[in-house]
Amino acid sequence: MSVRTSLGALSDRRFAWFFTARTVSTAGSAMAPVALAFAVLHIDQSASALGQVLGVRTIAMVAFLLVGGVISDRFSRIAVLQVAHLLTCLTQAAAAALIITGHATLLQITIIEGLNGAVSAFTMPAMMGIVPLVVDRARLQQANAMLSFSRSSLGIAGPAVAGLLVVGVGPGWALAADAFAYVIAIVALSRVCLPREERTQQRRSMVRELREGWGEFTSRQWLWVIVVAFGVTNAIHMGVIGVLGPLVAKTTPAIGEAGWGGVLSAEAAGTVLMTVAMMRLRFRHPLRAGMIATAVIAVPLAMLGIAPAIVPLAIAFVIGGAAVEIFSVGWSTALHEHVPVAVLSRVSSYDALGSFVAIPVGTFLYGWLATLVDHETLLVSSAVVYAAVSLLALASPSVRNLRHRVDEPEGSPAAAL
Repeated sequence: MSVRTSLGALSDRRFAWFFTARTVSTAGSAMAPVALAFAVLHIDQSASALGQVLGVRTIAMVAFLLVGGVISDRFSRIAVLQVAHLLTCLTQAAAAALIITGHATLLQITIIEGLNGAVSAFTMPAMMGIVPLVVDRARLQQANAMLSFSRSSLGIAGPAVAGLLVVGVGPGWALAADAFAYVIAIVALSRVCLPREERTQQRRSMVRELREGWGEFTSRQWLWVIVVAFGVTNAIHMGVIGVLGPLVAKTTPAIGEAGWGGVLSAEAAGTVLMTVAMMRLRFRHPLRAGMIATAVIAVPLAMLGIAPAIVPLAIAFVIGGAAVEIFSVGWSTALHEHVPVAVLSRVSSYDALGSFVAIPVGTFLYGWLATLVDHETLLVSSAVVYAAVSLLALASPSVRNLRHRVDEPEGSPAAAL
């Protein structure tokens, strides 16, 4: 596929405006964690204070994920996203004003970030449901790859820019920049026109719609098998990268804190490089390719225990980052192609719930295991389990045989059009 063809999704004005909105809002979001961390530490120089803020944010997000899925399927997803962006803008602007004026307290920032977490639970399902409505079905993979490229690139640049703002003018102004980014995103979203059918869903009770979404989720074996598998692998990944990785790096002179940052940057670079490739490639069986690639992520996990040195780790993490992207783009495309648009936000909220619940499980579990088991043994064992679970998912015919397709899922609003 030529470069021009791989960027063809941008020829649709709806997707072009949606891509602009996603890119701008992601740019702000990429700066927020760094700015927030230093803002909290400026108020209270303790790890527990930062943990309190981040913990409340995550809990609020998980608590509202399923509700966010129902709301996004019930109303116009563009309107849901604009309201969510407006609330994020207002809360981040309030936090910025409190920090800049020197009146911020830990309780205030905790409440504000809790509200932000709840709002993000509506943002993710809405965004997932918009993509198949703003791009031609034949270009879904390219569209997802472009969105992923934007997210990955800004994931590298955003924290660096936030760091410069924090050092230059203070964390409050970095949060103010995040708030302003959402204003631009709201304007861009106003130019996206979704099909009329997407805004005329039959109104039912929240419980009934959640049950319907659960029925759609469980009726597709490939879907729940992957989510269950990633419930395990995400817990391992977060435990290794979030807990064991920094611990090994700090206790290994050949790596150190700076070296560990470089290793994570190598992973991000691998993600960006593979995203460019995914704009031009198409796998006939996206989940088969994705789960084989996921098994490859075990390589950097094992290398962290076997060869904890910067060069081999950097190479392994570049490979791991590329593997993550193969699955990520294939998974998003599979959801968009095989799940009816009318229930897509609810289905994706169940998917997200399975992923986010695994994060605290992994961090707590590995914090405990690290005190009982030799680090090398724990890392190698984790890599073996990671690869085994990934490949075991392929035992399901529905996973390994799911095909890429460009026809409309039966009953989708796009098919009706």
